[in-house]
Amino acid sequence: ARVLEIARRLSRGEALGTEEEEEEEEGCPRHREPLEVFCKEDGALLCAICRESRAHRGHTVLPLPEAAREFQEQIQARLQTLKDGRDKLLELREAEMRRNW
Repeated sequence: ARVLEIARRLSRGEALGTEEEEEEEEGCPRHREPLEVFCKEDGALLCAICRESRAHRGHTVLPLPEAAREFQEQIQARLQTLKDGRDKLLELREAEMRRNW
């Protein structure tokens, strides 16, 4: 969720809020390194040190901009599916109301 919010704000050209800026400055809570990649298996932001740890070494990781773009595409596709379903329901509702009249 945090990655998506950051990506959404960056895509709109907004500056990150103070809370996010503080988190970005802190980076990794364990190593205080900048968070550079996203672990797909764990859904977590990782620093370079965490990335090389045993816990994540075999996992698929993406650079943050690529991960954000991938999530945005998934969200847009799901949103379009929901909009299409809503449109179909509204059409059915309208047809049913006309039939009842």
